[in-house]
Amino acid sequence: MESAQRRRMLDPIDRISEILFGLIMAVTIVGSLSVADAGRNEVRSIMGAALGCNLAWGLVDAVMYLVRALTERTRNRSLARQVTGAETATAHRLIGETLPEHVAAITGPDELEGMRRRLLASSVPDSAGLRAEDYLAALGVFLLVVLATFPVVVPFLLIGEPALAMRVSRVVSLGMLFVAGYALGRYAGHPHPARTGLLMLLLGAALVVAVMALGG
Repeated sequence: MESAQRRRMLDPIDRISEILFGLIMAVTIVGSLSVADAGRNEVRSIMGAALGCNLAWGLVDAVMYLVRALTERTRNRSLARQVTGAETATAHRLIGETLPEHVAAITGPDELEGMRRRLLASSVPDSAGLRAEDYLAALGVFLLVVLATFPVVVPFLLIGEPALAMRVSRVVSLGMLFVAGYALGRYAGHPHPARTGLLMLLLGAALVVAVMALGG
């Protein structure tokens, strides 16, 4: 299961969450621009600040992804050793405690025993270190956060009038929020993903206002 997850690099929720994080950070910084008296130097400074902020937070997110991956793999190796060295009843309990609540509720002794036997038949890895796919996934996290900056700042690079560029940037940002919510709705199997898109648009707008009000 872990290898399949690593092959997918990041699941849809992780990918969309990273994009939203980078987008909201960029919108918050760009929103601090005063378009009434903004000069080219001020616009460039704000664009640089938005990109720099997301570069920094993309790096932090990537490092924390690696920390989480290493921690989970170490924990899984430790659990596998405990299960393979325990009696049947104890092994079942250990396995059951690691399952999500909704999965554990429909998992009986036969399924737990099957998991135990598969663990006994497999070899516990000697090392829980990071692998190449972990670093690729961390790079993906970094790129998602950073790339989310560009749709917000590109209008200021292409449009000479700051006020118009700001309006275009906001429209693009709202559109991205809607698309992200729509994608989440489809992934969750929502019968009307457009509603989740609209909710994400409203939630994202509210988060931007809240972050700006808090001085972010």
